[in-house]
Amino acid sequence: MTMRAAVLRDYKLSMPIECVAIEEPRADEVLVRMVATGICHTDIKVATVQGLSPRPIVLGHEGAGIVERVGANVRKVQPGDHVVLTFDSCGRCPTCLEGKPAYCYEVRDVCFGGKRLDGSTTISCDHGLIHGNFFGQSSFASHALANERNAIKVRKDAPLELLGPLGCGLQTGAGAVLNSLNLRPGQTIAVFGTGAVGLAAVMAARIAGASKIFAVDISVERLELARELGATHIINSQSEYPLAKILAETGRGVDYSLDTTAVDAVAVQAIDCVGPLGTCGLIANKSPQQSVPVNILSAMMKGRSVRGIVQGDSVPDLFIPRLVDFFMKGMFPFDKLVKFYDFEAINQALDDAEHGRTIKPILRISSVSA
Repeated sequence: MTMRAAVLRDYKLSMPIECVAIEEPRADEVLVRMVATGICHTDIKVATVQGLSPRPIVLGHEGAGIVERVGANVRKVQPGDHVVLTFDSCGRCPTCLEGKPAYCYEVRDVCFGGKRLDGSTTISCDHGLIHGNFFGQSSFASHALANERNAIKVRKDAPLELLGPLGCGLQTGAGAVLNSLNLRPGQTIAVFGTGAVGLAAVMAARIAGASKIFAVDISVERLELARELGATHIINSQSEYPLAKILAETGRGVDYSLDTTAVDAVAVQAIDCVGPLGTCGLIANKSPQQSVPVNILSAMMKGRSVRGIVQGDSVPDLFIPRLVDFFMKGMFPFDKLVKFYDFEAINQALDDAEHGRTIKPILRISSVSA
């Protein structure tokens, strides 16, 4: 069938909307009419950095929509279901079988390769092949093909046009707190960076009952939003030294910290502000070669841990509906981070995201009732 898609053909944040063809769903796939799609900084990184994904390609990996057709073997969803599309995984490697699909052995090919694992692509045009299957969806389009694994059924009374970012950025931040670090009531946490991922972590820390939640950034507006969303302490690192402030307020450091900035000096502070037997989670990176120094003696003497976190260690079929429930109860008000754009304004939305003018852009593609 034909559809409209934003096709990236070079390494600039410019994706003209074209008329292309998308395959019918295979036995384990679902065809989803997109209602809305979030824009994530991973989309921007892949669009502007050579070597991450092939060209031409349709990006987008925070899709929300309505199932139109399903393959013969699909049992989890059916036509008419509301779904959030999340990252894909192979479903058969050791980490997938252990219930940790975010660390799938095949993640490079499955999410960034632009093709199915058998080498086939999902999208084409008169000029030839277009890479699709980005994160198992390529949702910068009017329709997307997803695997049954990464199509997550959600309740129909929730506002579907809002829910796409739960498939990546928001589940990453919230999951880092609730799943990866398993923060408990009364514990403390410092979140470095108050973009969508960091603010999701702040909201999750409040849900978990943290006694002290430090939010660190250079944006006054975002820090005030962090306070509104649950931060007990805000630190503007342009005027205060975060490490000194956190140590002064806690006496020994926080139980947990998260770096969502991918800034070397910030990551070092996130590690150094953790107290005895605490853990620092690293969520973001600038390049595959990025590294930061860790004081080995300090890590040893304090029993300090540093760990990487992908997708908040989420099992999406369980965690995304849980986040939707939190939102519907008023406990996870991520709508405060969002600005909507028409699909035709995708390039403006990408530019606003890249330059920090919008925390979480969402592209409106169709109406729920269409």
